[in-house]
Amino acid sequence: MIHILYLAAGQSRRYGSNKLLEIQNGKPLYRHGLDAIRHAIRNRIDCTLTVITCWPEIEEAMHAERIPAVQCPESHLGVSYTIKTGISSLETPEETDYLCFSVADQPNLTVESIARLLDAAEQNPTTACLACGEVSGNPVLFSMKLAPELLALEGDKGGKSVMKKHPENHIDIPCSPAELEDIDFRTSTV
Repeated sequence: MIHILYLAAGQSRRYGSNKLLEIQNGKPLYRHGLDAIRHAIRNRIDCTLTVITCWPEIEEAMHAERIPAVQCPESHLGVSYTIKTGISSLETPEETDYLCFSVADQPNLTVESIARLLDAAEQNPTTACLACGEVSGNPVLFSMKLAPELLALEGDKGGKSVMKKHPENHIDIPCSPAELEDIDFRTSTV
């Protein structure tokens, strides 16, 4: 099983306001990646999806659509808290399962790239992620065996530090440069 944890709990400090709710190309920023993921997994039985958020508007929208959502009131302390909340929300993960973390501010993710990343789990990697040349990014796939290391993260340190510790069985999934772009500043464009 692949447990997709959609991280929609960022504080948007560099942006200046809650960027996840800002309208980008006709819908809230957080919806772009979420909709691509939902489309990529709609016919799969090997995936779960949980949205991790601190924003009531996102939580309410998820409940209305019957998408599991978990509140992370400590997200302001750093991404490690959002990661820990997501992992802790899983009921009975198996050691053979995978965690897939995707951030909610990448509006250009494609269904095809997400599907290729999820399919990579069949090759039993330790980690996998979308990458363009030497630049790696999100979403990222982790073997459940790495959950203790992810749960040990602190502050604003994310999963990339864990991924870098395990290069021995890593898979890069090629994608376009635009897919790795995230919206951090108001000057960013979609």
